[in-house]
Amino acid sequence: MSLKKINTILAAAFILFILWFGTEYILSPETTAPGYGLPSRPSGDGDGFLIIKGIRDVVLALVLGILLVTGHRRALGWALLVEALAAYGDMANVLVHHGSVATALGVHCLTATLMVVNGLLIIRETRKVAAAPAAPAPQPA
Repeated sequence: MSLKKINTILAAAFILFILWFGTEYILSPETTAPGYGLPSRPSGDGDGFLIIKGIRDVVLALVLGILLVTGHRRALGWALLVEALAAYGDMANVLVHHGSVATALGVHCLTATLMVVNGLLIIRETRKVAAAPAAPAPQPA
């Protein structure tokens, strides 16, 4: 299996995972929130804040999906690198607020690190294409 095919499968898996997770936060924040890793849920009506996280995740997935579908692979690699910061931020949030270390590392950090690896592999895959000189256009005889 080629590197391009593996990268595409990994990117598609990230897109589907992030889209699914974000949708869960929008549709049922009260049941999804415990999986985030924080020690307690905000008192009162905190669903609005949880829905914000869901909207963020859906938008992140849509950006990656558009880049994948339109074939902008190098931009997809860079976007994966940048969007991994959101997952690292989630990890830091859980750790700073004394949440589950296992969830912070096993979910958020692992997801972010795999996104970085996938992004770097896509950039490596596209590096040869970006560096290749353009062939001169054939001239009419």
